[in-house]
Amino acid sequence: MEPPEVHYARSGDVSIAYHILGEGPPDIVVIRGLAGELLASWEQPLMARMFQSFATFGRVLLIDKRGTGLSDRVSGVPTLETRMDDVRAVMDAVGSEQAVLWTAQEGSRLATLFAATYPERTMGLVVIDPTVKGLPTPDYPWTWSTGVWSERLSDVRSNWGTREFFHRLLREWAPDRADDPDFQRWFVTYMRRSLSPGAAAALYRMMMDSDVSDVLGAVHVPALVMYSPPERAPAEYFARRVPNAELVELPTMRGVYTWVDDTSNERCVAATEAFVGRLHHPREPERILTTLLFTDIVASTEMGSRLGDHAWRDLLQQHHATVRHALARFRGEEQDTAGDGFYARFDGPARAVMCAQEIVGAIEQLGIQIRAGIHTGECELIDGKAAGVSVSIAARVASEAGPSEVLVSQTVKDLVAGSDLSFEDAGEHELKGVPDRWRLYRVVA
Repeated sequence: MEPPEVHYARSGDVSIAYHILGEGPPDIVVIRGLAGELLASWEQPLMARMFQSFATFGRVLLIDKRGTGLSDRVSGVPTLETRMDDVRAVMDAVGSEQAVLWTAQEGSRLATLFAATYPERTMGLVVIDPTVKGLPTPDYPWTWSTGVWSERLSDVRSNWGTREFFHRLLREWAPDRADDPDFQRWFVTYMRRSLSPGAAAALYRMMMDSDVSDVLGAVHVPALVMYSPPERAPAEYFARRVPNAELVELPTMRGVYTWVDDTSNERCVAATEAFVGRLHHPREPERILTTLLFTDIVASTEMGSRLGDHAWRDLLQQHHATVRHALARFRGEEQDTAGDGFYARFDGPARAVMCAQEIVGAIEQLGIQIRAGIHTGECELIDGKAAGVSVSIAARVASEAGPSEVLVSQTVKDLVAGSDLSFEDAGEHELKGVPDRWRLYRVVA
């Protein structure tokens, strides 16, 4: 089958490959679960059939995630935040202001974070067999234990790319096609062209570490959750926590693919078309998921008294210029400045952490020290400024930090899985005026 033209969008220094099928509105951004490769997708008629079906009721943007397929290879594994940037880059490249996000399995974490962070650009969310976190917890027991993850990571590092490994994976992912020689040959080629062994190992590690459970309640766009019978419980967990979600079972689906079975494919396409047909352009969002950074100078009162008014004012001007330079570099938006402290918000937690680290180092060169605290949470927008309990939590996290220290909440740590950022457990804390005890983490330089 002749594939569509391959296009590229620039996301920072990385080129993201994508196809365009059909015409909109609406736009439907298809994000593959683990990985994919655009051209090899069209060598499988069953997969191509599904994409062509979507193109009958919308403009489909089919993406190779960075580090996979025809997109640029990168060192390490991209974070969910970086991949959000890639989706926005493709949408910007084709002039798409709003889109439906369609994905499955691991891709649901990226789509969930995008929908909560950019509700103004998300018409709706469609997920199949969504996963929320990599490691089991008392309220989410349906994923692999640490021991099973360790075995799987070792297997991926040692055997990814071999025919024997992919035959085992095929039996797990598409058992009804596992003994079809033609499908076997295609699958091996498709997976080899999708991910290198190193990229696969890094991606599996990120899948184990990431957790978007705290984000689900911040998704306020309509959501369609489809599931296979074995994945009913985690799908219901997802749907219960997303305020505007509806559930649809795919009763004949076996494995991870809807398109290998005629009945599942027809039901999936029909449910997607009906869902998309009910959507309207979203209103200006009143609540968004955002990352909040608070900083303040350590022992500022004593320092001001020692230096005198004029020298202290000059030092504050240098401090403010340094902080604002870092905010501009990491796309932070200044929300308020109160004396010697800054309050800013970011559309990604990793950028906030890196910004805080840069500020700490730069401010030390002025002969002063700051403390910083970071939290990601849902906020109300009032005249363009974030407000609500998440703001209070971020401020309290900052108050717990020591000199030249950056503390983050558990949510921040969970969302930057796969990054080069390192953390130390700083223990549980009672945050003044905030219910419960909060586990905080110290950013390690």
